[in-house]
Amino acid sequence: MGTPINFDTVLRTEGKEKRIDSKENIFQLELQGYHLFPLHQVIDITRAKDTDEIGRAIIVELTLKEERTICTYQLVSLSSVN
Repeated sequence: MGTPINFDTVLRTEGKEKRIDSKENIFQLELQGYHLFPLHQVIDITRAKDTDEIGRAIIVELTLKEERTICTYQLVSLSSVN
């Protein structure tokens, strides 16, 4: 049986991101299941599925284990604070 995996080009946070380095604007987000994102490329960030972009980020690290994905990203621009 194969392993389900999602290929994503937009990072959807649902407000669950955690700041891990305030100087460099580094955040970490844990997602259920396996997700692949483009690494070291600027991608859009949204809060929810059908909402507008709130910023742009660069994924710097992905860890896939135990049916979850830990995504570490650097926020490079912010469109809105809400």
